[in-house]
Amino acid sequence: TKVMIHTYIHTYIHTYIHTYIHTYIHTYIHTYIHTYIHTYIHTYIHTYIHTYIHTYIHTYIHTYIHTYIHTYIHTYIHTYIHTYIHTYIHTYIHKKM
Repeated sequence: TKVMIHTYIHTYIHTYIHTYIHTYIHTYIHTYIHTYIHTYIHTYIHTYIHTYIHTYIHTYIHTYIHTYIHTYIHTYIHTYIHTYIHTYIHTYIHKKM
């Protein structure tokens, strides 16, 4: 009958549209979210890592250089002074004798 055909077509169209829309929305949302998350994470991680590495390297280099220079200068000065005093005393004593 006309009613059955109408119902069938209505059901078919409804199911088709529903499936299509659901698939489309799902695919779209999935793609969008994936792209968005990927871009966001990439940007965030890149910014974070860049900032972190920059800060870390800066701190590390600063600490390292400071420690190195301090140690080096201390060792150098100590060695220099020790050598100088030793040489001076030796020369002085030698001259006196």
